[in-house]
Amino acid sequence: MQFRSVARTFACIVRASAAGGLAIVFALSGASAQATQSRPPADVAEDIRSALVAAQVEPDREAAAARVQEARTAYLRNLVPVVAAHAPAPDAFIMRCFDGAIEALSSDHLARYAQARAGIWTALLQAGYHITLDAVSKGDIETARLWLPLREFRRSTRFARPGAEATLALESLARGAMSTESAIQAFKADLLDTYQARMSAALNDVANAHARGFAARQAELAALAAGYFDILAPAYRGQRGAAALAEAQAAFEALNQAALEGREIAPATQRIQAMLRGFRAAPLAPAEQVRRAGQMMRYLKLVPIEYGRGIRNGEVAVDLEIREAATFYEGALAAFNDLRDVLETRDPTRTEHASTLLERIGGAIASASVHRVTVAPDALRADSSRLVELLGEVMPPEWLKQDAAADFDVVATALDQMEQAVKQGEYVLAEAARVEAYAILESGPEARIAAFAPHLKTPIEGLFWFGYEGGEGLAALLQRKASPAEVRTARRQLDARLRQAQEALRGNNSPTAIALNSGIIVLREGLEAVLILAALMASFRTAANRHLRRPMWAGTALAVIASVATWLILRSTLSLFASFGEKLEAVVSLVAIGVLLLITNWFFHDVYWTGWMANFHKQKQHIVKGSTQQFAGLLLLGFASVYREGFETALFLQALTLEGGSAVVLAGAGVGLLCVALIGLAIFALQVRLPVMKMLIITGVMIGFVLVVMVGNTVHIMQMVGWLPLTPIRWLPLPYWFGIWFGTYATVEGLTLQAAAAVFVIGSFFLARHLQMRRAFAPARSASAS
Repeated sequence: MQFRSVARTFACIVRASAAGGLAIVFALSGASAQATQSRPPADVAEDIRSALVAAQVEPDREAAAARVQEARTAYLRNLVPVVAAHAPAPDAFIMRCFDGAIEALSSDHLARYAQARAGIWTALLQAGYHITLDAVSKGDIETARLWLPLREFRRSTRFARPGAEATLALESLARGAMSTESAIQAFKADLLDTYQARMSAALNDVANAHARGFAARQAELAALAAGYFDILAPAYRGQRGAAALAEAQAAFEALNQAALEGREIAPATQRIQAMLRGFRAAPLAPAEQVRRAGQMMRYLKLVPIEYGRGIRNGEVAVDLEIREAATFYEGALAAFNDLRDVLETRDPTRTEHASTLLERIGGAIASASVHRVTVAPDALRADSSRLVELLGEVMPPEWLKQDAAADFDVVATALDQMEQAVKQGEYVLAEAARVEAYAILESGPEARIAAFAPHLKTPIEGLFWFGYEGGEGLAALLQRKASPAEVRTARRQLDARLRQAQEALRGNNSPTAIALNSGIIVLREGLEAVLILAALMASFRTAANRHLRRPMWAGTALAVIASVATWLILRSTLSLFASFGEKLEAVVSLVAIGVLLLITNWFFHDVYWTGWMANFHKQKQHIVKGSTQQFAGLLLLGFASVYREGFETALFLQALTLEGGSAVVLAGAGVGLLCVALIGLAIFALQVRLPVMKMLIITGVMIGFVLVVMVGNTVHIMQMVGWLPLTPIRWLPLPYWFGIWFGTYATVEGLTLQAAAAVFVIGSFFLARHLQMRRAFAPARSASAS
């Protein structure tokens, strides 16, 4: 009778909450079967879950069994055709669980019923995962869209928001903006991360349920943990092997049995935790690792501060401060758990020591939360400092670099605490949280905002303090003890500005400026190719040798095709390293700048014309005088004279593509290529005499401008990834569009290197002119001397 007594209690609650209580499962009845057949799988699955919950709280055993049968019918009519075809293992398991649920009802075994109910739900999730994955891999967007909503999300906290990466990836795949492989990776990362987090939460909660004697709840949680692990099983087998997977599944089965029988579950949970240590079904991307590491270190530094504020004379004096310490501790623990597998591969001993320190800090905070102080603030501060030091020794160097995204996360957390304090009428504590948020901002991303987004510095400071553009700032609102609604409104305005700052710090350049730069590069390199071809074909104008132009035009066409192929190959190659993000952009930009500096210097010193041109003419004369292989020789000559310019163009455009994307760069390149085609038409077809040399000089100056812009943007990128220091010039209020258009930001490093690039270009030009004049007057000086 255990099932009936508990069920009656739940039934009273359900019936009191809404008349009719179980109307949500109306679609599951036989009368509405025709309607439910066309419903989305996620809706049907949710109705099945609701019907099973309703059965659990139904005091009448026959009525409860009828609801389970309704759920089974809904599954058979709506889902089983697809599930059985794409996920036969979950389908068979679901049917066994339905049988087990009915059997549990007949014997009033509430724990066994809860276990069966949890098994049905997780098996439905597993089926949805596999069906969606199969559809994505086949490019079946509609099926993937239909089944993707049959999923769960990671629990929303102030540290982890529900992710939408799978949905975004699917839409990108539908637009052709993402490859199938990338979409699959994003889908797996989102779903597997969610289910691993859910599994970890269930394993933690099952211990609490066991300690409180909640037999049905612990059986349900154990089954949920096992079900989530079944979704992760392929990833576990891939990382640990089939034998390890079989052992882990046996451990989950032992946990299920212990929870069902009400036995001690600690041995089973400890065994599972040991097997899961270091396992992560969806490894974090490098950028996310850096962000989570930054969060962890910042939270750990804040824990002892809040704890110390809450403890006075060995007693808890301010509960809110202890709650804040607990909040920061939870954030640090969550980040540590996300990074633990990487840390353990680097140094398992230190990682285990760090875990022990974290547990000790967590125990102190837990005791303080119930007004039992077991650790003095100084001792906890020492533990926290040692933990930060220990993690600094274990973490990769790139994790230790300042990460603006993590800083913004911590600022948001402190502002959350401010709002919470306002709701409780604790304005003094709210002000302390506001000051803390501003201090974190000032010590972290504020310098970058001042340098790279100066137009946002004043609004952000005004909203933090006493107002901006007629609106009150947070400091003013807290000073007059404004209502929570007023504080929330100001907070939203501040959040909007902070989001703009985060976007600005990513270094997005103007698409128009990027297109203009790509057009200039194509125009410049195209003009050089046209000039070389015009010089080489100048002697092929007579009727007797005009036929010699044909192989050179054929070589030119092949060079254009080869240049396009080179661009595509470089794009494909660089896409393999896309995970390096801004670091890849910095490296490619440095290479492009180096080549551009070299070519600019060569041009000013006439290396092109005295070296390259002389070599081309020599080859042409040799080929024309030869009696054999004339066609092939001229074809190769035309190819070589154009492909060199095409290769340089393909290289330069890679750096711009990493900044603005292929579409923007190709648009600018298309305009530049059109101009080159028109100039070539005028020279070769219309025999128009154009001032080509003057045009080359003008475009040379333009290339020098592009070089300076490229240097500024590259310095900016290198500062963002931590490869160059950042020293803002606060007294130089450069407008934001200076950086967007010209790559010019108010930093010592950026302005210095841009000035150095300009000096190099200008100096190289004047030095070349000086050397030319010196060579020109050298014979006259020699004659006068003799």
